[in-house]
Amino acid sequence: MNSTFSPFENALIGLPVSHVWRGHGSAIFVELGRLTPSTRVRRDGSIGNPLGEITLMIEWSWRIERPRSILGGSWSSERRWPGMFKKLQGTKVLGAKLVGALPEIELSLSNGLRLVSFMTAEGQPEWGLICRNDLQCTLGVRAGRLAVGELTPNISSQRTASGGR
Repeated sequence: MNSTFSPFENALIGLPVSHVWRGHGSAIFVELGRLTPSTRVRRDGSIGNPLGEITLMIEWSWRIERPRSILGGSWSSERRWPGMFKKLQGTKVLGAKLVGALPEIELSLSNGLRLVSFMTAEGQPEWGLICRNDLQCTLGVRAGRLAVGELTPNISSQRTASGGR
């Protein structure tokens, strides 16, 4: 087990998937744990998505796996995404691990599905955790290694996602 990831793994296990939403392009946000209403107001006047105790953000390459096949992912028809997201909501995280020489994240869920990040372009894996719980920090990948960062007020209350397919 990666000692840097261990506290994050422990924090993720048992949390419910409370909300899943799409960011820019094929970025997805998975809100885990108790939700807090957003204070962000969009340009159209609507309120932003609620925030979980922990947010998993995957910028562009991801897939949802069944036990023996792929349900779909970032290259699936975007019309299928809401149905796939609905299958994640209400489940609990049974396991969280890092896979690959360059760390990608995999969440195993109580309904048998797995959510996996996997970068398919040059650069670094493009996923991150924003922890608003006791950890109060962020986790991502820099230079092929896990990087822990401070949770700033800007990151804590709002997020932006760039990227695409």
